[in-house]
Amino acid sequence: MSFLEYIIQQLINGLTIGAVYALIALGYTMVYGIIELINFAHGEIYMIGAYIGIITLGVLSMQGLTQNSLALAMGIVLVVSMVYCAAYGFTMERIAYRPLRQAPRLSPLITALGMSIFLQNYVMLTQGARDKFFPPLFTGGINIDEVRISYIQVFIMVISVLLMIALQLFIKNTRLGKAMRATAQDKKMASLVGINIDRVISITFIIGSSLAAVAGIMVGMYYGLVNFYIGYVAGLKAFTAAVLGGVGNIAGAMLGGFLLGLLEAFAAGFIPPPHGAQYKDVFAFAILVLVLIFRPSGLLGEQVAEKI
Repeated sequence: MSFLEYIIQQLINGLTIGAVYALIALGYTMVYGIIELINFAHGEIYMIGAYIGIITLGVLSMQGLTQNSLALAMGIVLVVSMVYCAAYGFTMERIAYRPLRQAPRLSPLITALGMSIFLQNYVMLTQGARDKFFPPLFTGGINIDEVRISYIQVFIMVISVLLMIALQLFIKNTRLGKAMRATAQDKKMASLVGINIDRVISITFIIGSSLAAVAGIMVGMYYGLVNFYIGYVAGLKAFTAAVLGGVGNIAGAMLGGFLLGLLEAFAAGFIPPPHGAQYKDVFAFAILVLVLIFRPSGLLGEQVAEKI
């Protein structure tokens, strides 16, 4: 493989995992933009989405649907997982965060950490501590000289980009999206003009959780396994991506996700093994520290320094 082909290969790998980080980061940034809360339990919603995907896929495989129509089966898996995770996100907001809306900022932050630990242990007790394996549904890929892009990478990037475009169109063009933007700018004024703030916040959690569910399924399919603690590291990295782009900024979350994925891929690809793969997480969190020190508003900007 030539040097140029190696660069292109790392670019494909980075964009694939970056797309997943971007989807998770959107949930962080949307919630922060509306209620100024770092929802540390968001990574666990992503993990639950992966588990629901495996369970749904198992049921459909038993019925023979994955063998007869893989596209229909994947559509059902994504929809079921999104609905379940949306319900988890809605319930979490109503039970854990809404009663603390007027409390000091530290209280909901601690509650978010508590919810994260609770959900991890809840899944461990109900699903077991051992890894669960995703069946390989997308095998094969496209080879261009020595560069290879697998079908699962194509699936991840296409679905992620479509969801990001749909979210942008929803935020900019729908009545509810405009209400979300108004609430993010000034909750009091938004309520004075008749916007139901509680409803907007609930829908924000529902949308963010749905996107996290899709990310969980795609990562499970990409790596082939899930466990009860995958949400912790992925959540931290997605939070890093949100901070990198500018937490509270939707376009920034997308940009941060892709940049973080590329950074990890190139770090793993160019640092001699085994250190590259082992220390790729170090680069992600080093970026978080550097951004918080030198550009706390992120690349695209959003007031974040005092909020974090």
